[in-house]
Amino acid sequence: MSTGMTVGVIGGTGMLGRSLVAALLDSGVVRPEHLWVANRSGARGDLPEAVRVTARAQELADACDAVILSVPPALFAALELRAPDALVISVMAGVSRARIAGQTGARRIARAMSSPAASRRRAFSPWCGDLPAEDRALVETLLGACGSTAEVADEAQIEVFTAMTGPVPGFVAQFAACMADYAARRGVAPEVAEAAVRQLFLAAGEMLAWDGPAPCEHVREMVDYAGTTAAGLLALQEAGLQRVIDDGLDAAVARTRAIGT
Repeated sequence: MSTGMTVGVIGGTGMLGRSLVAALLDSGVVRPEHLWVANRSGARGDLPEAVRVTARAQELADACDAVILSVPPALFAALELRAPDALVISVMAGVSRARIAGQTGARRIARAMSSPAASRRRAFSPWCGDLPAEDRALVETLLGACGSTAEVADEAQIEVFTAMTGPVPGFVAQFAACMADYAARRGVAPEVAEAAVRQLFLAAGEMLAWDGPAPCEHVREMVDYAGTTAAGLLALQEAGLQRVIDDGLDAAVARTRAIGT
């Protein structure tokens, strides 16, 4: 159901912004005539004719009840925008609410993260912000259009999710690539190995998304069963897989915090 509010996406034709726009429209949460998109060229691309497109971020902000900031963090400093009366939702990696407030004059700010999976309404989009109830509900509705959402305690947690769930398929693709490479180096045709791994991760993702055991419980059940998979899981644990994943995510979080300064 449409919110009836006018919503704008600044950077709405970039990879993430385009995905958010697709989710808002496909879900029906924002009707085309209530949606604005701003980009540097003012190009419409394949957006519906009813969507308003502009090269001027300020024009969008003046017209919208809610503004989603989806510009690359490195370009934020050059963004000329004042939005003191709008609800501002930022999905920019590493850019703090304080910095957004200082540059835009916004008083109602939610800092969030999403991913390109929003275009399929499969993103996890956490957010935080000290907002009144009406604004909190609107944030939940807009981000919920992209998949699932949750309010988290603070911006440090947003930075964790920026590293962990923002770069879809990212870390999952790395693990899948390792498995496909393993099979190919043991004589399996590369295209067959890739097809098998794609199907494996599709099925695993769907099973983990159901209301069933937590991921750690799935692992425990496999280990307790003491079959072939248990042997592999125990070897991964003994080799320090958790430490390797911690190191990778720590590096991504550190980068997230560095690019926003």
